[in-house]
Amino acid sequence: MENFTPLTSTLGGIMIGLSVAGLFYFNGKILGISNILSELLNPRWHDKDWRLTFVLGLLSGGALLLFLYPPALSHESPRALGILILGGLLVGYGASLGRGCTSGHGICGITRLSPRSLIATAVFMSTGMITVYVTNHLLGWAAG
Repeated sequence: MENFTPLTSTLGGIMIGLSVAGLFYFNGKILGISNILSELLNPRWHDKDWRLTFVLGLLSGGALLLFLYPPALSHESPRALGILILGGLLVGYGASLGRGCTSGHGICGITRLSPRSLIATAVFMSTGMITVYVTNHLLGWAAG
């Protein structure tokens, strides 16, 4: 395992947990990035202030990391840009089809013991594993 980072991974998990708990405690909202973004892009102005703040916080966190520690974001992708765009579109379609994304189902739904989220997360994870196996081993698109 070449990228084993238990300390930073634990800190990241704690920060995600605090974000989820804070959003629910202070706003009564479930954290799901796909829903937050889709509602932010909706032309109706409904409940956009906290959504915009949340998305700006995500972007500014990345910008701050780039400023303070540029090597963290300096890795080239092992995949072509077209494949990355296609993958992003498929993830967006899947989030719409599954009525939620990995953050909504996997982080918030599982903690609430939602049967729908347990099933959705199992489907997300197994589909991801199958996709990696097919692309890397059967199609020979292994990174590197």
